[in-house]
Amino acid sequence: MPDALIPDIRACRLCADRFAATETAHAPNPVTWFAPGARILIAGQAPGMRVHRSGKPFTDPSGDRLRAWLGVDEDVFYDRSRVAIVPMAFCFPGYDAKGADLPPPKICAETWRSRILAGLGDVPLTLLIGAYAQSWHLGRRLGVTDRVRAWRDHAPGVFPLPHPSWRNTAWLKKNPWFEAELLPVLRARVREVLE
Repeated sequence: MPDALIPDIRACRLCADRFAATETAHAPNPVTWFAPGARILIAGQAPGMRVHRSGKPFTDPSGDRLRAWLGVDEDVFYDRSRVAIVPMAFCFPGYDAKGADLPPPKICAETWRSRILAGLGDVPLTLLIGAYAQSWHLGRRLGVTDRVRAWRDHAPGVFPLPHPSWRNTAWLKKNPWFEAELLPVLRARVREVLE
């Protein structure tokens, strides 16, 4: 059962030295949000600073945008029996000297991911948000734009998505097909698996 892993994940300190050496010099704070029986798996990157502080995933503008993409409210999104949020790393990785997010440490996914996914079983809908999650699940041969453009190759069970960050607003403007073609199908699939 994946929820049996939650206390171990929350106690994890594998990256304590790594995080202490970042510009943010923070301690690990693993954010877990999953339970057996979930109908949707959100495979993201790693918590940001706001999530590190709140202890709840997607409590930021990215979460607002993601919920809008899915057509769900916060009650549905944060219902662990419906939505499992299993990022590539459970802790905020920190910022580099220029203030950019550091990548999720690989050791987190290597340590926890396979056990959690095996325990979740067959989840009808998986959302792969951003390059790190897409590379883990789909392989490294394509970039995010090409993977998202090829969404029909993976639907209805898997949808590769760009990160919902404000930093991707220009990407969304450059790729209007995402909102026009992919999102209506995604919203319909979300409704279907949650019924």
